[in-house]
Amino acid sequence: MGFFDFLTEEIAIDLGTANTLIIHNDKVVVDSPSIVARDRTTGKIVAVGKEAAMMQGKTHENIKTIRPLKDGVIADFAASEEMINRFIREIPALKKKLITPSLRMVICIPSGITEVETRAVRESAQRVNGKEVYLIHEPMAAAIGIGVDIMQPKGNMIVDIGGGTTEIAVIALGGIVCDKSVKIAGDVFTNDIIYYMRTQHNLHVGERTAEKIKIQIGAATEDLETPPEDMSVQGRDLLTGKPKQVQISFREIAKALDKSILRIEDAVMETLSQTPPELAADIYNTGIYLAGGGSMLRGLDKRLSQKTDLPVYIAEDPLRAVVRGTGIALKNIEKFKTVLSK
Repeated sequence: MGFFDFLTEEIAIDLGTANTLIIHNDKVVVDSPSIVARDRTTGKIVAVGKEAAMMQGKTHENIKTIRPLKDGVIADFAASEEMINRFIREIPALKKKLITPSLRMVICIPSGITEVETRAVRESAQRVNGKEVYLIHEPMAAAIGIGVDIMQPKGNMIVDIGGGTTEIAVIALGGIVCDKSVKIAGDVFTNDIIYYMRTQHNLHVGERTAEKIKIQIGAATEDLETPPEDMSVQGRDLLTGKPKQVQISFREIAKALDKSILRIEDAVMETLSQTPPELAADIYNTGIYLAGGGSMLRGLDKRLSQKTDLPVYIAEDPLRAVVRGTGIALKNIEKFKTVLSK
């Protein structure tokens, strides 16, 4: 312990395409959409997180909303840095401090990320006062967050469906044995719904409305035990240009999302086919764990279970499984040294 250790704060960040979560002192202190609103004339960032999300699709030409992360990696360097910076400044315990503390961080990255993209994340973290920066792969963090003992010589399969990517990994002995990262996740589901509304109902809806449809009546299969009620959706009629409203049911959304979910199923099957036989035997007994916001899609666990003939379990609070795991890794850096890259 050095003299300056009291000036060091520890935070765990799950930098997601859709949401960014930060843990400080074992509590989730920031849970905001990864969206930034920028003023085009001055180039300044006017809002981040929830404020910027409110503006999405409702801005005039001088303000533009950007999502600085695309497919789980940084697409807009300046905007993401400013966003991380503001989120860190929002942490209640750090607001009170006179001196900006240096940070020990653990940040979550997708498993299919390239060297260059990893460096971008690391540099962003160092610029916002990160003294020690550790990176952990998403499926690994999800496994720790679900409560799987990753250090044991036993195979576990994790499917983490986020906003930009779906990460599928088989984990044993604190390492990823085989993994697959596909760019089909929450954002693609949202775009599928927008496309479906255009083609089937001649209704033009925005991203926020499509997101709302996905959460309220989204389904992965048409035979649900407790189906959600029909929903009325407002948008612009493509033929007349007038605002209009239509009723849609969960069955229509299941049809709209079918192709994308098929591709996730295929990726899961492909990962299973590459799994060494001893680990496959373990997975037969333990089943598949689902994490990430996308796993909350109604009937997805059932559908994957039918496809793989394996039991499928959804993590409790799947949205926060990854950041919880990142937080646990941060507290036990010595124990998880092998899974963290510095």
